[in-house]
Amino acid sequence: MLDQLTQRLRDILYVRFTDHFAAFPAHVLAGISPPDPLRRLAKVLGYAAVRLVGNVFRPVRNPEPLQGKVWLYVVSQNNYEALQFIRAARPDSVLVAGQSKEIGRYNAVVNRLSLRRKLLYYWQFQLVLISLMRTEGRRAWRFFDLIFNAVGYYEVYGRALRHYRPRAIIFANDHNDDSRALLLAARAGGVPTAYVQHASVSTNFPPLGFDLSLLEGQDALDKYRQCGPVPGRVALVGMPKADAFLAAKNLNPTVQRVGIACNALDATAAIAAVVDHLFRDFPGLTFTFRPHPGDRRDFRFLGQHHPQLLFSDARQQNVFEFLQQQDALIAADTSTHLEATLLNVVSLYYRFGTHGIADDYYGYAAHGLVDRVHSLPELTALLRQYQLHKPTDHYRRAIYYNATLGTADEGHSQQRALRQLEEWLNTTP
Repeated sequence: MLDQLTQRLRDILYVRFTDHFAAFPAHVLAGISPPDPLRRLAKVLGYAAVRLVGNVFRPVRNPEPLQGKVWLYVVSQNNYEALQFIRAARPDSVLVAGQSKEIGRYNAVVNRLSLRRKLLYYWQFQLVLISLMRTEGRRAWRFFDLIFNAVGYYEVYGRALRHYRPRAIIFANDHNDDSRALLLAARAGGVPTAYVQHASVSTNFPPLGFDLSLLEGQDALDKYRQCGPVPGRVALVGMPKADAFLAAKNLNPTVQRVGIACNALDATAAIAAVVDHLFRDFPGLTFTFRPHPGDRRDFRFLGQHHPQLLFSDARQQNVFEFLQQQDALIAADTSTHLEATLLNVVSLYYRFGTHGIADDYYGYAAHGLVDRVHSLPELTALLRQYQLHKPTDHYRRAIYYNATLGTADEGHSQQRALRQLEEWLNTTP
């Protein structure tokens, strides 16, 4: 039994035990799991008091019935936006999340799965931690707070599946601990599962484990094949969330507006240096800065140094709405490069800092999706070229990543995905 529990937790926490995760910059890891064991313990105790015990006294009252429905399981605001087209098209579908999961501005409209019984399974924690320390070594101790958080998800989600008996579950995330726990519980309970890719993937992801996988393009399929065997049915459907925006590609012949996007891995000092450099070399351009929605750093100091700098709040403004206001994008490792290219916004890859965790993480530069520059003078030179002339067919660079681009289905990925889902559901026992 202990071996089974250990293997299950290792699978649920797949990403947390990879070399890739362990190599995250110290400030990023500290935001996920404190380096000080006492602070990790404090985090565990806080989680137990606020989330676990708190959930016991907060009964779940959902606005919609979940019995026998097609569940659309979401773990973030981005997940919600990736799957809401299915909810709009299928009256038998419901959006579902864990009881206390943060879904941004959609918190109030997502149905919740009760985690009140999760507390009953924490007798497993000490046993599993010791077992994982034997197999994973120091990493198990370093991330014992993440192990603690993951305990019990599988059991309470298994109970929910037996109670509600959903027709199927559709995921937009395949690597978060709660998503993986629900996937494993669904497999054990015979509930059909499907996956709709919501962002670019990497070879550090877990192997696909769904009955149906709807991927955006050949790039995703090639990467998942490197992650492991690809079971079930696979269809390349393009990017459903981009449909409404592809008809309005940016055809401006020059660059006048430039977006700067960053994520939590990017160094604050390097970001500030780029912003300073751009305002010095391009006083006539309009710049907009957009941090990742999960990046909690305070970047207001950039606006204090450069009052002309505009800001985009990723928790309030859709990425495509942001990109519609840009002619060019400067960023490091973010799938915003792909979304920009789809809209014919020229995208420049420049690393904010020298951390070792990611270097062309998604392979965008290697496959020619973006132009890579290695220094600020190179950045200036390339941006000046695009400032004078921006190609009208730049978006064609994204064909490897989006299967519908340049076809009759361009802009109709939602319908393509819905047809695949309908056929799959109709042939699934």
